[in-house]
Order: sequence, then C-alpha cells, then structure tokens
Amino acid sequence: MTKIILSTGNVMSVGPSIIRKGGGNSRSNLELVNSLRDNFAATRLDYAPDASPANGSSTLPSPPPTPVEVWTERDDKTLYVPRINWRAAGLREEANDYEITVKLFLLPDTSVREREQYAREALGLVRKELGIQTIDLLIVSFPGMSFEGTCEKEAERINAQQGNLEEELASWKVFEDLHSQGLAKRLGVAEFGSEKLRAFIERTLVRPTVDQVNLQDCCNVPAPLRKLAEEEGVELNVHTDCTDILPRGTLRELLGHGPRGAGVLADPAHGGAGLEGELSPQWVVRYVAFVKDRGVLENKGYFAGAELQ
Repeated sequence: MTKIILSTGNVMSVGPSIIRKGGGNSRSNLELVNSLRDNFAATRLDYAPDASPANGSSTLPSPPPTPVEVWTERDDKTLYVPRINWRAAGLREEANDYEITVKLFLLPDTSVREREQYAREALGLVRKELGIQTIDLLIVSFPGMSFEGTCEKEAERINAQQGNLEEELASWKVFEDLHSQGLAKRLGVAEFGSEKLRAFIERTLVRPTVDQVNLQDCCNVPAPLRKLAEEEGVELNVHTDCTDILPRGTLRELLGHGPRGAGVLADPAHGGAGLEGELSPQWVVRYVAFVKDRGVLENKGYFAGAELQ
C-alpha cells in the first residue's frame, strides 16, 4: 500500500500578482487539475538533466525526460507528487497578518473512521506549507451534498434528503476536537439547506459559523435558509466549488501515461513502468491566505491524498 500526496504549490506564483478578496472564483475542480499539471511540469523542468552541447556544438540537444523518481519523492510509504521544497514554504509576513481559510473536501467512499486521519493529515500539510499553527476558518465539505434544483424550494427539498446526518455528526466531532485544541478558530460546512443545517446545529457542541452554498441552478438563497442563518448567527457564503472535486478517473488520468499524465502509474502500453494497483482518492484540501490590512490574496494552493493498493 502506498500513500500518494499531490500538491499544487502556491498557484498565485504563476497567476496575477494581486487578487482582491472575493475575486478569482474559478471552479475548484478545474483549478485543482490544471494547477497540479502545471506543478508537475514545473518540477520536472526544475529537476531535468542538464543538456550540454556535444562536441563543441552551440546547439543544445533536446533533454531526456526527467525520471519520475527524480521529480517525485518517497518517504517511507508515502510518495509526494511532485516532491516539495519545504525550505521555500511559508508566508512572507507574520502569520497574524493573514486571514487563513481552509476547505477540506471529504471524498465519496471514505469511512467515518478514516476521516480523523485524513483531516489531521491534510491540515498538517497546510500548516507546514504556510508555516502556521492556527487556521482562522476551516470549512468541511461532506460527500454527497449539493445544492441543486431549478428553484429555491426544489433545491431545499433535494438537499434535505442528501448525505448521511449520523455520519456527518460523527465526523464533526473530529473538527470540534481540532477547534478545542486551537488548530481552527472557526468551523463551517458546505451545501447545507435549512432542514439539514437546523438538524446539524441542534446536535453539535461547536456550531458551524459559516455555511457555503452553490447557487448555480438557483437565483437566490432560499428564504428558510436565510431566516435560519440570521436566527442562528451563521454566515452564508456563495461559492462555485465542485463537490466531487477529484473523481477516480480524473486522478488516474493525472498520474497515468496519457498525453498530459505524470507517468507515475504503470501502463502496459509504456513498458509497464510505474506503480501498479487500485487508486482511491481520499481527500482534497484548499488553503487561501489573505493579507488582512490589504485584502490581498497572497497564497493559495491545494493538497490531495490518495491510496494505491
């Protein structure tokens, strides 16, 4: 069994130098996949063999492909794709100068028992990447939740039947522990309609202070949800994230030998080189760091965890 950690690095380092808070909302699944591919390519280039002219020629030969084992890194049973330069990690200013928001996507087919490990693993990577101890807001996206429908009433009705409340409540205890340990100042959820949010609040010790909803099929926040949020002091945020952010097929395509693949997984068409086994995505985490006094997004990136058996 091999644990695979994928990382994008700071996506702001290759995009606009300044993005104001609330701007730059691309769909998360596209941003994740494209940013991973960009980071794979950049790291392969960083570790590419030197191409020196042969026999005094002034023409540089085409460099050979960078071997996978050079631009990735294995630590015991964990494979980092690509390898991470932790010495270059960290924020430019003091941690207190930032507002740091993290969203953890718990993916389908993951058990409640495993979610504590995934949460601590994901947050540990974010804290190490940013050089911080505490997250200002941690939003949890549970699998199977969405906010879909041609009208607000239909979206509420469908949402009330989604997910598994008992599993979500059991998983929430992990995040309540993270809050009590001071690792996350505030907690939030995603895609909870009024019925779901009310039932959740009534049975939690640490209530969510934020509820993110995707209104791509609806024009407005449903009135019952808006009323409940006002009564309970829950902040409603609209977003464009994809709930199933990293499907199995997408992950295998990313790591396979296809035209834009990383070449990490074995493929008979390419001599069978690479890792073999069943690949299962487990979690994705996105982090953003805003400079408080300027409202500028300085650092944004993703990590993703998967298992190869």
